[in-house]
Amino acid sequence: MNSIYFRKCFPYSLRVLAILGMFLSGCSTTATEPKSPSVSSQEPSDAAIERYIRTHPEVIEQSLQGLLAKREAELKERHKAALVAKQQELLHDPASPVSGNPKGEITLVEFYDYRCGFCKRAASAVTELQKVDQRVRVVYKDFPILGEPSELAAKAALASQAQGKHQAFHEALLASHADMTKEAILKIAVKVGLNAKRLETDMANPKWQAVIAKNRALAHELGISGTPGFIVGNELVAGWLDLNGLKDLIARAGQGR
Repeated sequence: MNSIYFRKCFPYSLRVLAILGMFLSGCSTTATEPKSPSVSSQEPSDAAIERYIRTHPEVIEQSLQGLLAKREAELKERHKAALVAKQQELLHDPASPVSGNPKGEITLVEFYDYRCGFCKRAASAVTELQKVDQRVRVVYKDFPILGEPSELAAKAALASQAQGKHQAFHEALLASHADMTKEAILKIAVKVGLNAKRLETDMANPKWQAVIAKNRALAHELGISGTPGFIVGNELVAGWLDLNGLKDLIARAGQGR
């Protein structure tokens, strides 16, 4: 390993850590090195640092682990701050469908994909929660992450609001195990009483793509990368929740009021 390769492979920060490790361990690797006018007597040469890292490889591993832990902690803090800052967008975006008690004192926000198996498992619990707890208002954030069929279903669901059938259509889409082709989506629409021809026209409106893009940007800011994702107040739970899990989430929010 020559000096140029060494400098390319090990960033300055890691070389500094290696130097500190050498001094802290009492290692004097420069004692036998001939002094060079370009190298300070108190600063080991690249060759000395290289030898130290070869004999103490754990320095690299420990420094990288520390760096990753720091970055992860910083990211979590940014996501927490975003959760607080984005409450208006989460709770009151007019483009997001709402169900349950529209004036409910506790709002549950769900990010979901109509083709997501865990979203389908959680769907009945979300429906049941609205029946057993009249305080709950639910805001739906379409977050299609499983390809074009998911996007197509999301656009259809958003467009169904014009016919006042979003909730029934939303639940039927999540209950279905059919591929989300346009034909399958329109068949489901007819079953819940939607005008399929009107829906097909409405779902082609480009504004739904803008709504989906906005939801994706919001999810990114909050650190949501999968579905489902549930938010109540300033608490975010990533992953599937059953009815008891949702009740616990609501209860924690109620205690914090």
